Amino acid sequence: MTSPILPVAGPRESRAWLGAQLRARRGAAVGTLVVGLLAAATAIVPAYAFGLLVDRVRAGGGTGALVPVAVLIVTAAVVGGAATGVSAHLIRRLGAHILADLRERTLDVALRLPVTVLDRAGRGDLVSRVGADVGAIDRAVTEVLPTLVSALLLAAISLATMIGIDWRLGLAGAVAVPLYVLGARWYLPRAAPAYAAERVAIAQRSQRFVESVQGIRTVHAYRLEDRHLADITEVSARARDISTSVFALYTRFVGRIHGAELAGLGAVLVVGFLLIRREAVTLGEVSAAALLLHRLFGPVLQLMVTFDKAQDAGASLARLVGVLGTDPDRRAGGTAPSTHDLVLTDVGFSYDGATPVLRDVSLRVGAGRVVALVGSTGAGKTTVASIAAGVLRPGHGVAGLGGVPVAELPARTIALVSQETHVFAGPLGADLLLARPQASPDELTAALARVDALSWVLALPDRLDTVVGEGGHPLTPAQAQQLALARVVLLDPAVVVLDEATAEAGSAGARDLEQAAAAALAGRTALVVAHRLTQAVTADQIVVMDQGEIVERGPHAELVGAGGSYARLWAAWTARADDTPARGGDAPGSGVVGGGPPVPHQGQARWTGPPLTVQRE
Repeated sequence: MTSPILPVAGPRESRAWLGAQLRARRGAAVGTLVVGLLAAATAIVPAYAFGLLVDRVRAGGGTGALVPVAVLIVTAAVVGGAATGVSAHLIRRLGAHILADLRERTLDVALRLPVTVLDRAGRGDLVSRVGADVGAIDRAVTEVLPTLVSALLLAAISLATMIGIDWRLGLAGAVAVPLYVLGARWYLPRAAPAYAAERVAIAQRSQRFVESVQGIRTVHAYRLEDRHLADITEVSARARDISTSVFALYTRFVGRIHGAELAGLGAVLVVGFLLIRREAVTLGEVSAAALLLHRLFGPVLQLMVTFDKAQDAGASLARLVGVLGTDPDRRAGGTAPSTHDLVLTDVGFSYDGATPVLRDVSLRVGAGRVVALVGSTGAGKTTVASIAAGVLRPGHGVAGLGGVPVAELPARTIALVSQETHVFAGPLGADLLLARPQASPDELTAALARVDALSWVLALPDRLDTVVGEGGHPLTPAQAQQLALARVVLLDPAVVVLDEATAEAGSAGARDLEQAAAAALAGRTALVVAHRLTQAVTADQIVVMDQGEIVERGPHAELVGAGGSYARLWAAWTARADDTPARGGDAPGSGVVGGGPPVPHQGQARWTGPPLTVQRE
């Protein structure tokens, strides 16, 4: 089982973040508070006016004395209703703006988290945070927050009014306060861990489900359906049991709230009776105090009924703020390199901290030169590429460009084209604009032409406006890869790390893809993970890796003549090519066994992000 390691913020951190958000929106926050106070003040007017009405009736007042009170009650009800509606709207709008900022910042951080963090934490934990946790806060903003603010303001004004009538009535009504507090103090220490455990259980359930879906082919291949279903059933049952225990805890809390209401109202009536006997207060004043306290029961009960959602939202807020705390160091500028020489010096790396994947790897890619990495599956090629692109940070050693560590480079300096390309849903032109949002249609056309994709794009129903991706016009794997390469042309980075997809290797479009890649890389410093050895032939230098180490390096002709590891790989490759063309990965060095999908080395991750990722850490 994967243990979530993404941090969870403490109460102080969450409050500090929320306070900073409110200060950043000071005007909206103050306006919301003022309208809320108006709504709370008008809400208590009818209760106070009813007390006046009682005293006037007892004094024998006629219609003329009663009509003004009735008009006051009606006016207060109308104004109070409008103010309450406006207050709820302002609270929801303010909360929605804060949540939108939180969601965007969390997603921004999540997209830039190091691959090692995601692999160790599990994608399910992150998915539950940007999914279930955001949903919990959104429900709290729309359903709980208006009630919470309204109840707190109404309670404060009601108690102040009761004290204004007679301080002894105010104290009697305040008897309910410590009982509310005691109930909350009993509930909160038990509820917070329970809700946190519920969130963890939901994250584990999401993780099991995501793992099973992502590895569905492996599950079917090894007949693991029953085991995975049993695992999902187990974690689902655990999440259900925790949710049931949380609800049982909450019902006991509600019982304590009703006890507090009974004690408070009883105290007001008893104290009021004694004060009336002493003629210290009037019957109308006691009636007003009792009504003011009773007026609180509805909002307070609503507050308590939705308190579980507030707790749920609090736990979710802590998890999201915790993600913000992992924000990778992202500099606004960065240090520009003096040259475009990509250098790795004595780089070592391990995914689990114990098993080395790379051992003292050193290589240099001169400015404007192309270096190809070749080797069998598990040799460490993709790990080297990820470190060079800044996706991973070396355990020891340095990866730099022109003497500047990769982590300190400005944005858009190094681009990575990953193994698995992704076509985003939407117009094809918008898919290209991800690389350069300000690019003109002519620039988009030129980029497509450079990677030899313009002809098939112009043949699409709506050309650049054709909707592609999920639910849109389907693109072949080769076309998707050409789009990724066109993004490189538009981005125009100084350095490109190309970990090219293997799906088309050996197919009719493989040679076209190689030519497109060569065109995109022309004039750039490039490190290419060559899954097909024909990609390595034209490289300025070939680096052969085996079990995390560099075993050979040099140009193609020199390595073939040396009769070493590369020569054996080349001989096997050309023999296979002369035999029967197969799927590109079938050849030695391609990372494919028996014509199936690539089998990554244990502990070695493959980059699965978008087809073009600009790294700056």
